[in-house]
Amino acid sequence: MTRARIAVLASGGGSNLQAIVDHLAALREARHGDVVLVASNRPDAGALARAGRAGIANVVLRSPLAPDGLELGAALAAHRAQLVVLAGYMRLVPPDVTVAYRGRMLNVHPALLPDFGGAGMYGPRVHRAVLQTGATFSGPSVHFVDEVYDHGAVIAQWPVPVLAHDDEHTLAARVLRAEHLLYPRVIDAVAAGEVRLGDDGQVVRNLFLEPRLPTMDSSLDDTELATELDRLLHRQL
Repeated sequence: MTRARIAVLASGGGSNLQAIVDHLAALREARHGDVVLVASNRPDAGALARAGRAGIANVVLRSPLAPDGLELGAALAAHRAQLVVLAGYMRLVPPDVTVAYRGRMLNVHPALLPDFGGAGMYGPRVHRAVLQTGATFSGPSVHFVDEVYDHGAVIAQWPVPVLAHDDEHTLAARVLRAEHLLYPRVIDAVAAGEVRLGDDGQVVRNLFLEPRLPTMDSSLDDTELATELDRLLHRQL
C-alpha cells in the first residue's frame, strides 16, 4: 500500500504531533500515511525535538524568530509532502501554499467553528471567550485549510461539555484530550481518501458522515474514549 507523505507544521511543544505519530504507529501496516517532515517557525519549538527523537526530518521555517530559516513551500517540496497537517502552527500559511495544497492541508481548532475562530483566536484566548459567553459546549474542529484563518470546510467536530467549575486551563485540557484522539483519525481518513474536498468546496466523505459527533463523555479514560470514538466511526462505514 502506498502511504501519503505527511508534513506536520507546529509552533509549540508538539503534543498533537506526538498523538499523530503514536496513532499511526499503533495502526502499523493499516496506516495510510507516514510523517516525513516536521517544520516550525520557532527554532526552540518542542515539536522539533520530538521529531528528532522519533527519527523524523525536521526544519526551521523562515520567520521573525528565524530569519535564515527555509521557506515553507520549498521545505514541503524538498520532502515531497503530499498532505500537510497544522498542529498548533501559529502563522498564516502563505496563499501560494494553501492553493498548491488545496484539499491536502488540515488544521485543528480548539472550538466548535464557526464560533470562536478567526485571526487572533488561538490558545487560551479561545477558551476564555467560550467561558465568557456562557457556552455549554466546546470541542475541537478539524477542517481543510484555505486562505482565511479557521475558515475552510469542516470535516469533524467533537463537542465536549463545559463544566460549571471550569477555567481556561481545565477547559483547555478537556478539549486537548479530544483533539489528541480525533485529529489523528481524521488525518488517516484523509490520507486514505475516505474524506476529501470536492471541487465545489464541500467535504466528500465515507467517514464522519455527520461532521458533529455525539458529545464526548469526559468521565471515560483515554482508552475508553478511543474505543468509543472508533465505535462511532465504524458505525458509519
